Amino acid sequence: MNWLLQHLDVLRESVGRLLQQPFATLLNVVVFGIALSLPVGFYLVLGNVQQVAGQLAAEPQISVFMALQASPEEVSAVEQRLRRHTEVGRYEFVPRERALAELKRQSGLGDVVAGLRGNPLPDAFVVTARTPRPEVLEQLQAEAAGWPRVEHVQLDSDWARKLDAVLAIGRLAVSLLGVLLSVALVAITFNTIRLQILTRRDEIEVSKLIGATNPFIRRPFLYFGALQGLVGGVAAWLIVAVSVQVLNFGLTNLAMLYGTDLRLSGLGLVNSVSLLAFAAVLGWIGAWLSVSRHLWQIEPR
Repeated sequence: MNWLLQHLDVLRESVGRLLQQPFATLLNVVVFGIALSLPVGFYLVLGNVQQVAGQLAAEPQISVFMALQASPEEVSAVEQRLRRHTEVGRYEFVPRERALAELKRQSGLGDVVAGLRGNPLPDAFVVTARTPRPEVLEQLQAEAAGWPRVEHVQLDSDWARKLDAVLAIGRLAVSLLGVLLSVALVAITFNTIRLQILTRRDEIEVSKLIGATNPFIRRPFLYFGALQGLVGGVAAWLIVAVSVQVLNFGLTNLAMLYGTDLRLSGLGLVNSVSLLAFAAVLGWIGAWLSVSRHLWQIEPR
């Protein structure tokens, strides 16, 4: 119980120190918030880009063309396979008559098509996989190509491969940016705690004279660093949340042009808690490094 009361007392003291220096605290919190919001914001955009890109552009699809001589029973058998397949998200059957009618309407070659003796187009299925990963699409293509009376299977994997490559580069860039900014935030906390140690040097020397241990002296600085990081994490969360709302407002006009619903998803509960915890840990690490670096240099005279 006494241990808990001691920690609560140190926490209260750390809050008081933050409030005693409102301008300095505000500057540190703003720097923390902006620096953390950059990688978090890019991470959030990457998490939404597949959904948004799927709405703005065509999804990668597989076209399964039946043989011209395929009977209705054989076409139905292929449809049953698609319906039961675990990797098939949805599919659409395009009968040959409808395909010919669309060709007449869209190609501008209605007279030429009308002069054909018969319908050269086969029945087809347009398949969309549950996930647009290239390996899933290629596996489904290879499997469908071996089904009875399937003449040809065409896969639009170029779109999926390009998107996957761009996302991989984006994730790497976000990781590098996050590491660099994390190091910068640790350095900021390190310097802030160093200044506090220097201003409280006499107090630390007196504490050591009366028998205070290094962990006891270190504790308030660690709480201060973690608390400052936590408040900076809250600032980063607010910056990201407001940015998402502003971007969604801007996407409204774009969504109207495409006749779809384009919205960026914000940080969920798990990501929000992770952000706050990560910010607090960065502040704690910076404080611990600073105290460990300078505390041993202060000895009672």
